[in-house]
Amino acid sequence: MSNFTRKAIRDSFVKLLNNKPISQITIREIVEECGVNRNTFYYYYQDLPQLIESIVNEEAERIIREYPAIDSLDDGIRAALEFALANRQAVLHIYNSVNRDIYEQYQWRVCAHVVRAYVDGIRGDHMLTEEDFAAITDYLKCVSFGLIMGWLETGMDPRAIERFQKIMKLKQGDLDRLMRRCEEN
Repeated sequence: MSNFTRKAIRDSFVKLLNNKPISQITIREIVEECGVNRNTFYYYYQDLPQLIESIVNEEAERIIREYPAIDSLDDGIRAALEFALANRQAVLHIYNSVNRDIYEQYQWRVCAHVVRAYVDGIRGDHMLTEEDFAAITDYLKCVSFGLIMGWLETGMDPRAIERFQKIMKLKQGDLDRLMRRCEEN
């Protein structure tokens, strides 16, 4: 029952968040939307920021579970953007709120996972030290995170997805060159 109730609260909140900013959503609206009482909400969540954090952490865990391996950085960024693309307004409302840091931490965590999974999958015969591996993944994580944050800053302009793809095409081969340089040093 508790998973069902948690999901009902979460789904009701996301539904409301897709229609209006966090600052205009009340606990009362959430519990009325999902058919539970206020005490039930407070049994599971302390407040709205904790609910937001729970939602984004669950999404991060889902992506990590569903994408243990990443074939391309482009696929990784798409995985990182799944929730945002499915809940555009909700994500923009979180991003443009005082709770923005919660979403940024989520994206940082997801970017870290997809980049590590991608680099680990293609490092193959390259003899990378752990330090080199960490430096390369940090670099790509920052690039991916920056692209996503820039996309959010534009209000999720659909043309930005095309720019992502262009950037990824321009960067093709960069990772192999980085790994070779690390081996040479």
